[in-house]
Amino acid sequence: MSLSGSAALAMWWDMGPEMKSEFEHWHSHEHFPERLGVLGFRRASRWTSAAGGEGVFVMYELTSYAILSSDAYVAHLNTPSPWSVRMMPHHRNMVRSQCHVLESTGGSAARYALTLRVSPLQDCADELRAFFQALCTSLIQRPGIVGAHLLRHQTPLVAETTEQRIRNSADRVADWVFVVLGYEADVVQSLVDADLSAVALQASGAAEGALSGLYTLSHSATPDDVAGLNAR
Repeated sequence: MSLSGSAALAMWWDMGPEMKSEFEHWHSHEHFPERLGVLGFRRASRWTSAAGGEGVFVMYELTSYAILSSDAYVAHLNTPSPWSVRMMPHHRNMVRSQCHVLESTGGSAARYALTLRVSPLQDCADELRAFFQALCTSLIQRPGIVGAHLLRHQTPLVAETTEQRIRNSADRVADWVFVVLGYEADVVQSLVDADLSAVALQASGAAEGALSGLYTLSHSATPDDVAGLNAR
């Protein structure tokens, strides 16, 4: 398995341009160190909209799914720092998926990340997983692409947290998440009109309404990278 563990936390939200500079400072120098200080968090990566929009995509790689309901992680969610309290309300249109890793091939951080949020049709989960499994194997052989990963959301048994209340909106979830990583934007984006087109997805057992987005890497770190910054 190429991701650093058997689980991942995948999130999307919008961040207004007037907050971008402070957000990236906070997220890189306080929030990443805090999260990566929790046992089981192996890598944190942040991408921003490749088109220059307000969209943000973040993925945390975790040793196991149990980390998402661990006492240490939930404690952080319920005791945000003053800086976090100030920043959380600016996370708009939050989508937060706590995931098992179903398939994983190649690297987990690259210049471009294409994310696809999709759901299988009833009784078609096995068919759709087989489609993505084959795609993971084939994609990383292509010039411009270095990794492909399939995640499946499952809501952990955790009560609403302080951070969720501060954001003042219910978090949505993505059912299945397919992430393709690469160094050529045109190659990665072209998948939306070819291998990951609506026709190809629905022929492989996906429901209508899949959502895709292309993002550019802003920052990626491991616990060792930020050990000296973790003050909490």
